[in-house]
Amino acid sequence: MRSYHDEEWGVPLYESEKLWGKLMLDGFQAGLSWAVVLNKREAIRRQFRDFDPVRVARFGPRDVARILGDPGVIRSRAKIASSIRGAKAFLAMRRSGEEFGPFVWGLVGGRPIQNTGPVPATSPLSETISDELRRRGFTFVGPTIVYAWMQATGMVNDHAADCFRRAPIERMGRGTAK
Repeated sequence: MRSYHDEEWGVPLYESEKLWGKLMLDGFQAGLSWAVVLNKREAIRRQFRDFDPVRVARFGPRDVARILGDPGVIRSRAKIASSIRGAKAFLAMRRSGEEFGPFVWGLVGGRPIQNTGPVPATSPLSETISDELRRRGFTFVGPTIVYAWMQATGMVNDHAADCFRRAPIERMGRGTAK
């Protein structure tokens, strides 16, 4: 957990495929602790072909059975199906000319939000993003999952004021979304 906080959490991420992959991974957290997801992250990435949406969108019953048979992953049929639907929704957005990264960053104004108040579990913005993602066919994207994903991908900087990562993350967010 410490290395995840110190090296990954909150670093602004702009690439569409990587943003999508982290969103799918956050969907696996529903009802579980983040520690469980981190412990199974590499196996999940491996089973989902490093979260390549083109490959995941083609997954069928044999792929689902393969994933369910791997004790290294979170074996939830609903979460697996959600990731497959998410890949299809991601690709549908792309086909319609709506690129995932610029879309989600546009919803936060193109720059990370520097939160200075108490850290919420959701926000009005995570509710809006959740609604927009659901409208596009994504599942397991409720406001709480979306807010955690926004934190993880640097859309919102929720490092505490006295955390050594706050200022470096804030500096990373001074540019605009790509």
